[in-house]
Amino acid sequence: MSPSSVPPLSRREARRRDRREAILCVAAQSFLENGYAGTTMSGIAATLGGSKGTLWNHFPSKEELFESVLEEKTAAYRAHLSQILDPDGDLVTTLHHVCVSLLEKITSAEAVALNRLVVSEAGRFTEMGKIFYLRGPRRTLRMLADFLSGAMGRGQLRKGDPEAAARVLTALVTSGCHQQLLVGQIGSATPEMIRNDADFAVSIFMRAYAPEQPMAD
Repeated sequence: MSPSSVPPLSRREARRRDRREAILCVAAQSFLENGYAGTTMSGIAATLGGSKGTLWNHFPSKEELFESVLEEKTAAYRAHLSQILDPDGDLVTTLHHVCVSLLEKITSAEAVALNRLVVSEAGRFTEMGKIFYLRGPRRTLRMLADFLSGAMGRGQLRKGDPEAAARVLTALVTSGCHQQLLVGQIGSATPEMIRNDADFAVSIFMRAYAPEQPMAD
């Protein structure tokens, strides 16, 4: 069905959609400012100026609310990543674009704050840590692994475990400015830092996974 043929939302549906978006906006701010433990459903309801019943109708638990916030924050990036992962493009160029895109996403102030939040509270709230991993890093890893699997099948990379290869690439690219940001050694990542880290990661990765050359007679 084309966008033009989608029936318009009823007034009630539009109000419900707008209310949901408002809840997610307030919840995202609360999680980042107050942490997971400090965010409560009653506090969000008070900020919104509505009843807790209305909030619970949209999100039956804080865990589901946190999961929806992450989905809202990561959906656009996944759509962008799916466009970058072009099997018909030059492999090295594509991997470089992937690394730059990933770093631009995870070095943003909001992403760094969320990462710090999860690391600091996941020990007490294991479900929160699990939700973050499955909705964020795990999905990105799976998309990248699927792409690398195709590259291995086309002979562009040495055959191996695609998921392990995806972990190698993401570990390499996050070992520079992203690591420094998380521990407060730098205030922000510059475009030059991001490009240099992407160059480094792709260079090392391609050396490790270069296709095996046939032995000479």
